[in-house]
Amino acid sequence: MVLLLLAGCADLGYYWHSARGHMAITNDREDIQTLLDDPATDTALRERLQLVLEIRRFARDELDLPVGGSYRQYVELDRPWVVRNLFAAPEFSTELYQWCYPIVGCAGYRGYFDEARLQKYVAELEARGLDIYIGNVSAYSTLGWFDDPVLSSFIHWPDYRLAGLLFHELAHQRLFIDDDTTFNESFASAVQQAGTERWLNARGETEQLERFRAWLQYRESVITLIESTRETLEQMYRLDLDETSRRERKTEAFIEARARHAEIADRFGISGGFTRWFADDLNNAKIGSVSAYNAQRPAFIAILQSRDGDFDRFYQYVERLGERQKSERDACLRAWVGGDTASTCP
Repeated sequence: MVLLLLAGCADLGYYWHSARGHMAITNDREDIQTLLDDPATDTALRERLQLVLEIRRFARDELDLPVGGSYRQYVELDRPWVVRNLFAAPEFSTELYQWCYPIVGCAGYRGYFDEARLQKYVAELEARGLDIYIGNVSAYSTLGWFDDPVLSSFIHWPDYRLAGLLFHELAHQRLFIDDDTTFNESFASAVQQAGTERWLNARGETEQLERFRAWLQYRESVITLIESTRETLEQMYRLDLDETSRRERKTEAFIEARARHAEIADRFGISGGFTRWFADDLNNAKIGSVSAYNAQRPAFIAILQSRDGDFDRFYQYVERLGERQKSERDACLRAWVGGDTASTCP
């Protein structure tokens, strides 16, 4: 932690806030096995903690994920989220603002434990004319630097969502590429998707598997809509228009996106999902945040399928890919979606 602070001397206040926020969580950890052995532990919590240990074993044994000492402790938070992620983008671009950090490189988001510090920085960015989106985050990965705990912010999620979250965060410990948010998040999302389906199959959870697959179809339709909206905006921003015309057409694109989502939700019979996400303010940062997490996920799914679902072989290939320059990685992942990898991939 001291090395992190020294390396981040240009923004010492932010790193000190991050260190304090993380240490406050680790200081409140309780050993899960101790809680299970304690007859005073709430029955509902006991069942969820037992499920976590099962998911952890599955991640290690079936998905070849490095569980280490993660998810063997539990923390009860005083809020429904652990950290809030800040995304920012220019008024006329969906390209996310990048923040650079010691050790892990640059990323298209910045996490905050402290609401007052977050809002102060948001005001600074808004004064510079940037679009802002703040997302509540239920969990984060320390990339294996620390043993990540189970948090009250996600412990009571439905089974398949809980499993998927743990698979996602453990995937970051398996592989993390500096300065490439889209690669890292898309890779982890692919492990989450494939791992959850395999876990539900192994447990014989037919009903949950059907719900999960229906959710995937809905989510895929929504992500396609968001990506289409992003492309529409970027094409418009490249036109020779005055600022007033750009703002009007930007607003029109968001109105159209809301209408199209309502149609998708109705088709799938979804009353929740992304409904609130679309109902709240839309802007470039919000659109860009979804792209960062999902843009390359189909490519990673295709790679895993080409390895017959063998996660170890999948990781080995992705690790080789991660050693390439970003432009080469991106070209290869595009080729995997297009089905032509011979000339561009390792």
